[in-house]
Amino acid sequence: MIEQKNIDRSIQPTQPVRIDKKSDTEMLIVWNQGDEYAITFVDIRYYCPCASCVDEHTGERTILRSSIRPDICPVGVQVIGRYALQIQWNDQHSTGMYHFDRLYELCIKQGRKLN
Repeated sequence: MIEQKNIDRSIQPTQPVRIDKKSDTEMLIVWNQGDEYAITFVDIRYYCPCASCVDEHTGERTILRSSIRPDICPVGVQVIGRYALQIQWNDQHSTGMYHFDRLYELCIKQGRKLN
């Protein structure tokens, strides 16, 4: 027989509850813990985790910040399951999946806390 353990169902993984365009250069992300951040499109695009932007073997970023257009912006945002966002950019890039935990970390490190 498998031993059952009490699981605290109130503990939820970090997930965005609202994603909007804040300005012509920033995205607003509101998290399920109540944290609200504005983060620039340039930062989100620069930190794309895909194999085109990060060397799979070394983990080094291969995209240069200077190569990102100043008018970069999303043309589409899709939630992938309960764990990630996929963003389609106006530079035709769309292969990066931003896992929620890494996106939250990006908000903390690069974003501007609004509350």
